[in-house]
Amino acid sequence: MSKKNEAEIQQSSGFSVTDFLKGTKEELDKVVWPSRQQLISESLAVLSMVALSATMIYLIDALFAWAARKVF
Repeated sequence: MSKKNEAEIQQSSGFSVTDFLKGTKEELDKVVWPSRQQLISESLAVLSMVALSATMIYLIDALFAWAARKVF
């Protein structure tokens, strides 16, 4: 930790809403937001993987249910 940060921590005696909001805005300015096309394509990829996973779980469950009916 730098000496400046240590000094700031030692000087601060409480929580300041304005400092918190200023810090939050500074951090949000550093964020690299995705483009609309990137957001759509990645969302579709996530939805596709969720659908694929749900389908695989359903099929495996159906297989085990069928096997259980045959055994019992």
